[in-house]
Amino acid sequence: MIGKKMQDAVNKQINAEMYSAYLYLSMSGWCMNKNLVGFAQWYHVQAQEEMVHAMKFYGYIFDQGGRVKLLPIDGPPSDFPSVLEIVKKQLDHEKKVTALIIALSDLAKKEKDAATEIFLQWFITEQVEEEKNAQEIINKLEMMGDSGPALYMLDKEMGQRKFNPPA
Repeated sequence: MIGKKMQDAVNKQINAEMYSAYLYLSMSGWCMNKNLVGFAQWYHVQAQEEMVHAMKFYGYIFDQGGRVKLLPIDGPPSDFPSVLEIVKKQLDHEKKVTALIIALSDLAKKEKDAATEIFLQWFITEQVEEEKNAQEIINKLEMMGDSGPALYMLDKEMGQRKFNPPA
């Protein structure tokens, strides 16, 4: 059974994951408007993954006999200066999400909630990958610039990403 403190914290994490999906959908839309269809596809898949994360937390609360309380989701920004700035914003956002999940893990330890602590390990591993992916894209964009033929090639590469729901 999940304790009230942990339940409230996980409910807040559901909100953070759903905000992430909103943010990535907004980024996808901006990319579509700039004819960066590959980046738009990449961020669309990213949004889908964030919703899967939210649903994992959602299901976990019920699995632990708790109650889900959905909170209002803030609207994300909808305009960005460049694709490089989008990916930098993504990296900053993922670092914030990592900090939230680590705080959840710390709370689980404090509350002696081993089940939640184990559950969160998957998310911690996932966040390492999320930050790594964003940093790799930033490195490529900084190396080649965010316009011209190189951007066209990277956009094509980004468009190859398909949604593969995590296990």
